[in-house]
Amino acid sequence: MFLEQPTFILKKIYPKGIFRGNTEDHSVYLTFDDGPIPEVTPWLLDILDEYGIKATFFVVGDNVRKYPEIYRMIIERGHHIGNHTFNHVRSMRMRNADFIDNVRKCDTYFETRLFRPPHGIMRRWSYRFMMDDYDIVFYDVVTRDYNAKLKGNKVLNIVRRYTRNGSIIVFHDSLRSEKNLRYALPKAIEWLKQQGYGFKQL
Repeated sequence: MFLEQPTFILKKIYPKGIFRGNTEDHSVYLTFDDGPIPEVTPWLLDILDEYGIKATFFVVGDNVRKYPEIYRMIIERGHHIGNHTFNHVRSMRMRNADFIDNVRKCDTYFETRLFRPPHGIMRRWSYRFMMDDYDIVFYDVVTRDYNAKLKGNKVLNIVRRYTRNGSIIVFHDSLRSEKNLRYALPKAIEWLKQQGYGFKQL
């Protein structure tokens, strides 16, 4: 559970961060980090279309630069966009100013108030500096689909075990997560629908 859901300490560090939606609403928020890439994102968009789901994509700016046509597909199909830095950089390994510059670089390619820090953590100074300009989104359930040591069924079981009203669920449209995503996402959607969950966007 330490990895799959945020700890109380993280919520204390980022008190205005968004970890979960309305707890009274029987809905979830599907989010996808690290894309867009041609190997995964078009397939993912087709799956979401098949189920009539609109999601939120936290995109890496350099991938938007390299694959603008796939980025346009995300927008044209009605999904929301969030900033995931330009190079998927880790705040904890950089000077604050360099991290902010990397985030801001995305603003030359798209505009959004939504921001999610890579790896779900950032320096407190960067968090405080960015609060006025961004809605900083964390997560309620991270599927760990990126973990090559996990099989798709384990990823699916994470969704089944930890999802609750208002859960912000993180998947990844990346090469590392592709195998697990292709297995787990359709089955997770089917299970969520069977449980009566609605699907909303951030």
